[in-house]
Parts: sequence; C-alpha cells; structure tokens
Amino acid sequence: MSTRSRLAAGLFAAAFFSSTAIIASPRDAAAASPLPTCAYRDVLAPDAGYGQYPYTLLDTTFKLRRTYAPPDLRAAGVAGGGQIRSVAVKDLRAMFAAADKAAAPLAVVSSYRSYARQTSTFAYWVRVEGYQKARLSSARAGHSEHQLGTAIDVTSLHGRDPWLYDDWGKTKAGSWMRTHAWIYGFVLSYPKTSSPSRTCYKYEPWHFRFVGRATAKAIQDSHLSPREWFWRNRKGI
Repeated sequence: MSTRSRLAAGLFAAAFFSSTAIIASPRDAAAASPLPTCAYRDVLAPDAGYGQYPYTLLDTTFKLRRTYAPPDLRAAGVAGGGQIRSVAVKDLRAMFAAADKAAAPLAVVSSYRSYARQTSTFAYWVRVEGYQKARLSSARAGHSEHQLGTAIDVTSLHGRDPWLYDDWGKTKAGSWMRTHAWIYGFVLSYPKTSSPSRTCYKYEPWHFRFVGRATAKAIQDSHLSPREWFWRNRKGI
C-alpha cells in the first residue's frame, strides 16, 4: 500500500470511530453515568408517568408530585388487605398462593399510601426515632415507593410487624420472598448487600415493589439493587 493510501485509510478509520462515538445510544450514556449520592433533595423523578411504574426511580432525591395517585387502585385480595394497582393484583395473588403452598404464608402490612398518608407516616417515625434515623428507615412524602401503588410491606401470616423481628428476612416467609418474589414480578427494594450505601435506605427485608415479571428478571439477573438498575435504565433526565 502506498503512503498516500495508508494515510487515506487512517483518516477514514479515525472519522468512522469518531462518528460511532457521537451516536452512542442514550442507554449507554445512562449506564456510564455514576449513581447519584443519597442527597436529601426534592427533584421530580424521571419516568414518572402511570405507565412507567416499572422504571420510576424514587429515593432521597427523586420524588413524585403531591397529586400523583394511580387511577387503577384495587383491593389487594390477599391476607392483610390494602390497595394495589390493578396491574399487580394477579401476580400478587399468585405469589401469596405459592408462599402458602410452600408453608411460608404471608400477610400485607402496608400497600398504597397517598402523599398525605406518607406525611403522617414519616412524622410518626421522626417522633419515634428522631429525624436522622427516621430518614434512613422511612421516606419523606413524595419519595415513597408506596405512593406508586405498586409497593407492599409484608410479614409472616399471624406474625408481628416485620421490623419487630431481629431480621425478618431470616424467617421462613422472609427467606421465601427473597428467593421467589422476583418470579412473580416483585423485587426487594432495599437488599442487605447494598443498603443503605446504594439504596439510600436501610435494609428492609419486607419491602417489595412490583415491576412486572420481565423487569424483575432483568434486575435479578443484573445482581444490582433496584435503584442502581433503575438509574442505569432510565429514559428521562
């Protein structure tokens, strides 16, 4: 190859690789962006439409609007009751039936909570624990996944509130949920291995969020906490 030909080929290659870098996908750019620190701010969450519930990122920074209230809330129809979005009802009931069959029966402790309800919930924990501890164990109003209408707190059927155990995750029901919940579309929001450093809240083996079976499998396979996965796969911001 002549010197002129080699020069032309080099210029072509440089132009090609430069152009491919420019057209990198938004998803690749999102994955490369570092996970935000757990700052206590009030920024409207990305991907917060009603149909975007599998991706909505809520933490100590990102929040929902005060007026966010899912239009399709229904009775959960399982032990403990409460309300959850209709998109999650079938899988929730299937999960509870499977847990019962495995001799690890469950009960709902808390499900949908409105902005106003979360205001009083957070205020209660501030009175009990003080502000600094409360904000690690309870979300400020607007920042709670319960407002999405797809999050539940669960405990053992006829058992105590799960936070009264040394570690509810080590009970038969807690162990079953940790191992099987994702099969039914529910993910553990605050796992022990990454809380609070990566999740912004302390370990809660009872708090599960419905994201649908496909997304739950993707999160399970990624070995990331849900918050990390939501950040890497966000479409907004």
